[in-house]
Amino acid sequence: MKADLNKLKDLIKKLNNAKILVVGDLALDEMVYGDTERISREAPVLILQHTHTKHILGGASNAAHNVSTINNGKVSVVGVIGNDYQADDLKKAFEEANIDCSSLIKDNERKTITKTRISGSCSHSITQQIVRIDRQTNAPIPKETEDKLIKEVERLIPNYDAIILSDYHIGTLSDNVIKTVINTAKKYSKKVIVDAQKDLNRYNGTYSMTPNLPDTQKHVGFYLKTKEDFLKAGNRIIEETNANSILITCGSEGMVVIEKNNKYTHIPVFNKSKVFDVTGAGDTVTATYTLALAIGAEPVYAAIIGNIAAGIVIKQFGCATTNIEEILSAIPNEINLEV
Repeated sequence: MKADLNKLKDLIKKLNNAKILVVGDLALDEMVYGDTERISREAPVLILQHTHTKHILGGASNAAHNVSTINNGKVSVVGVIGNDYQADDLKKAFEEANIDCSSLIKDNERKTITKTRISGSCSHSITQQIVRIDRQTNAPIPKETEDKLIKEVERLIPNYDAIILSDYHIGTLSDNVIKTVINTAKKYSKKVIVDAQKDLNRYNGTYSMTPNLPDTQKHVGFYLKTKEDFLKAGNRIIEETNANSILITCGSEGMVVIEKNNKYTHIPVFNKSKVFDVTGAGDTVTATYTLALAIGAEPVYAAIIGNIAAGIVIKQFGCATTNIEEILSAIPNEINLEV
């Protein structure tokens, strides 16, 4: 079956009409760069002469950033930050990305989720990551913080077309938060799309989910190799969550969409060349898939758009984003779907 390219183009042009709310584990990627100078006399470690530091939105923040570059900033985030300088850096990064972060909840006992990557280079080699330092509080958010977060999502959801629940399993999305988001969204006829790595059955009542292949296999307990395997796994997750559809991302093998009516569609990768960095590509898929669903696209066409967008960002280093013009220009001449 061939996809309708005119229909696809019309949908892509409308992506900036949707307003999206992102709720989840908001993170900051701190990239510290330096030039390799020498080995320290104090210990057998490299000494780097610092050159510059770059802040990038990571985790659930990256999903919001991907939405913002496509819909011109019609996106807000709800999550938890600490009382530390990383919180200020995160807020500044949100503001620079045109993302509304006025609903962040401060918890003095938690750390702002930050992943610091220290990289060094010399004049005759490429930049090499040397070490990564993670700052985060893995415990579930306390009741007082949870109540504040719930109050914010209840207030905000009526103003948005769809909600992304982005769960990196660092404690923000408690069972009560998930339940409140899904129930409030149903009350106002809003779609909730979940990006989570495990415990998929926690998201009962969501509209759709975007697990990758390894996480899907872990959840169902068997390998997915054939059409029948994907249908069995997808239908099981749909039965557990009452979702309308499941989008399973399969890396170089493309994507598979399973819908509630036992419908299977395989979407191939459109351009396998020039893969530079897959970091954050899942967030790009979730963001564009959600935007498309929010404007009324069918799950398969929403997934195709996500597939094209992911193909753009994997050609760039780190957590990258794209926009409507780039997505339109990257549409293949023909899209063959396996059903």
